Amino acid sequence: MPVTIPSALPARRILEGENVFVMTEGRAGHQDIRPLRIAIVNLMPTKMATETQLLRLLGNTPLQLEITLIRMASHDPRNTAQAHLDAFYTTFEEARGDKFDGLIITGAPIETLPFEAVDYWPELCEIMDWATDHVYSTLYVCWGAQAGLFHHYGIEKYPLAHKMFGVFAHRVLDPRNRVLSGFDEVFPAPHSRHTEIRASDVEATDGLQLLAVSDEAGVYLAASTDGRHLYVTGHPEYERDTLKAEYDRDIGRGLDIAVPRHYYPGDDPTQPPMVSWRSHAFLLYANWLNYCVYQGTPYDLAAISSHTAPPSDED
Repeated sequence: MPVTIPSALPARRILEGENVFVMTEGRAGHQDIRPLRIAIVNLMPTKMATETQLLRLLGNTPLQLEITLIRMASHDPRNTAQAHLDAFYTTFEEARGDKFDGLIITGAPIETLPFEAVDYWPELCEIMDWATDHVYSTLYVCWGAQAGLFHHYGIEKYPLAHKMFGVFAHRVLDPRNRVLSGFDEVFPAPHSRHTEIRASDVEATDGLQLLAVSDEAGVYLAASTDGRHLYVTGHPEYERDTLKAEYDRDIGRGLDIAVPRHYYPGDDPTQPPMVSWRSHAFLLYANWLNYCVYQGTPYDLAAISSHTAPPSDED
C-alpha cells in the first residue's frame, strides 16, 4: 500500500520516478480503510530534500499512510520558499487538536548549541509533551533524538573532538526486539553530527533500552521499554549523495573537515560513493510502522492517551 501525499508536493514526482508507490489524496479517499496518520515535524533547513528522503522510506510498507507536515511557527526558515511552506505545511497550533498514530521529529544542524539556545526549543518541548496524549509512537532522528532524550529523561549530549561523519557498522544488542526484526547482526548506517549520546547514560536510565551501538560511532538506537518512543542518532534516511554534498559544501567553505569514513571506496572522495545502508533503513522504518505504531494504535484515534498500553505478545 502507498503513502498518501498532496498531488502537487514536489517529492511525489521524484518518488514516482523511482517506482515508489505513492497515492494522491483524491484516490485515497475512495478506499474504505483507515490510513495511519503520520505527522512529520521537519526541522531540517533542506525541507524538500528531507521530505523526499522520509517519504521514500515510509512508502515502502503494506500500510496506507496519511502524512501531515508540521513546521515551527517560532522559527523563520531561510532555505525553503514560503510558497512551499504555505502550500504543504501546517503549524503546531493548527495541528494541536488532532491525534496521530505516529510522529517523526527530524534532525537539525544545530547540535553544538545548548538546547535552550535554540529559538524554537520551547515550541518543540510543547510538541513533545503534547505527543504524550496525542500520538501513539514517536520516532526521533539525530538531533531530534538528542532533544527527545534530554527533554524526556534529562540525558545530556556531549561535544565530540571531531565530527562523527560517515557510514559506520553497528551491532544489534537485542535481536528479539521487534524494531530489529530481520536485521543482520552487524549493519551499516550514516552519521553526521558534532555531539554524542553516551551508552552508559542510556543504560542507567529507567524506562530506556539500548538496542544498537557502533564501536566507532557509539549509540545508534534506543527505545522506551513500552515501544512508544524510538531514538535514532544517525541518518538512515540519507541518500547516496547526502554525505558527499555536506563534505563538498564544507570543503568549499574552507572548513577543516575529514573525508566521511567508510563512504567512498577506499575513502577516496574522487570516487562515487556506494550505498550500503538502504535495506536496513527501509527495514527500520517498516518495523517502526508495523510493531510500534500499527500493532498498537487504537482504531479510534480519540482513544490515544499517555495510558494507552502496547499489545503484549499474548494479545
